[in-house]
Amino acid sequence: MPEIKVYGAGLAGCEAALAAASLGVDVKLYEMKPKKYSPAHKSPDFAELVCSNSLRSDSVTNAVGLLKEEMRRLGSEVMKAADASRVPAGSALAVDRNVFSRLITEKVRYNPHITVIEEEVNSVPEGEITVVATGPLTSDPMAEYIENTLGCSGLHFFDAAAPIVSAESVNYEKAFFASRYGKGDADYLNCPMDREEYTVFLEALRNARCAELHGFDKDAQAEPNVFEGCMPIEVMAKRGDDTMRFGPLKPVGLEDPRYPGHEFYAVVQLRKENTDGSMFNIVGFQTHLAFPEQKRVFGMIPGLENAEFLRYGVMHRNTYLNSPGLLDRDYSMLSKPDVFFAGQMTGVEGYVESAGSGLVAGISAARRALGLEKMVFPEETMLGAMSAYVSRGGVTSEFTPMNANFGIIAPLEKRVKGGKQAKYAVYAERSLALCEELAAKIHE
Repeated sequence: MPEIKVYGAGLAGCEAALAAASLGVDVKLYEMKPKKYSPAHKSPDFAELVCSNSLRSDSVTNAVGLLKEEMRRLGSEVMKAADASRVPAGSALAVDRNVFSRLITEKVRYNPHITVIEEEVNSVPEGEITVVATGPLTSDPMAEYIENTLGCSGLHFFDAAAPIVSAESVNYEKAFFASRYGKGDADYLNCPMDREEYTVFLEALRNARCAELHGFDKDAQAEPNVFEGCMPIEVMAKRGDDTMRFGPLKPVGLEDPRYPGHEFYAVVQLRKENTDGSMFNIVGFQTHLAFPEQKRVFGMIPGLENAEFLRYGVMHRNTYLNSPGLLDRDYSMLSKPDVFFAGQMTGVEGYVESAGSGLVAGISAARRALGLEKMVFPEETMLGAMSAYVSRGGVTSEFTPMNANFGIIAPLEKRVKGGKQAKYAVYAERSLALCEELAAKIHE
């Protein structure tokens, strides 16, 4: 029976293992939990979400929404679990993270083609088809092996997780429920600020004390080399007086139904963290502030004066490859085609993107094990556009992680009238038609 190995049971590793198993290939899935945990992981379940419970927009005219629909058309088990564990979040797909992880864990453990081996691995066996999905928190020995023995250039950046507060501790006399521009249900809890409140909060945030970093994080500086899409809020505050107001504290399109027509200077948004709405995630507030400072400074947000913090934000290291010139379009190494990579290590950024790369890598590794020809996902799909970006890089001289976006997908042959939404709808129609063809080819 054809067999592959998968290292890591995060979103990318689980998606890769389940995709390969669906094609009749036996999979040995290696995961170091529960014997050993990374600094950011706490649960023994697989596919643990640590930064946010949101898988972002669910509209196909949004890049990540299109990516999710492509994955659904191709049988993604991660998307099935996400749809089964979703919680209200307007037009976004947010999940109950505990239910989500449990569903994927059960899918993996009960799959007859998958054997879970609970041990840490620090090398890749020669001559065996292997998907390395050890994640952005890859252990030092494995990272050293990847960089030195496999010949991959490793880069490091720092990422942060947002805090979670108890819903019952929020002051609802100041906070109000609404979605931006009234789109979807009013699933976001909004904490408005006037100019004076914002200014005081901004200065407190700029002068707050950061947490002491340990071990491999000690080389982080006051403003670490963070990926722009997950920037700590205190770093954002230092970049300009209005940077936060054009980012997570953007006030436009949010109206308190108690004060029709009133415009706020800034608004902090909170999103449901679980199905019953007992916990809220502070949107965009990834941070590495010291825990007492988080309670003090974030308690200055109107409505959060007496907030109970169920989880404080934490800082951790992420690792990714300098993938252009190292990886092919199917996420295999150009120099070692039996070795595949998946997840944020490849330079895709975000939960959905990580799972999407795992889907492509798992299918690709399974096809190699079955002796089938290499399958290249077309750049007219978001999955193919991501793998093309990873293998080629962008237009800048330095390779950096990239979210799904319409800037990397193959352009349309004809001009579309009607604005961006009309254009993106055509992108989606073209992409999903190609995915239907791919699905038929994969399972023929």
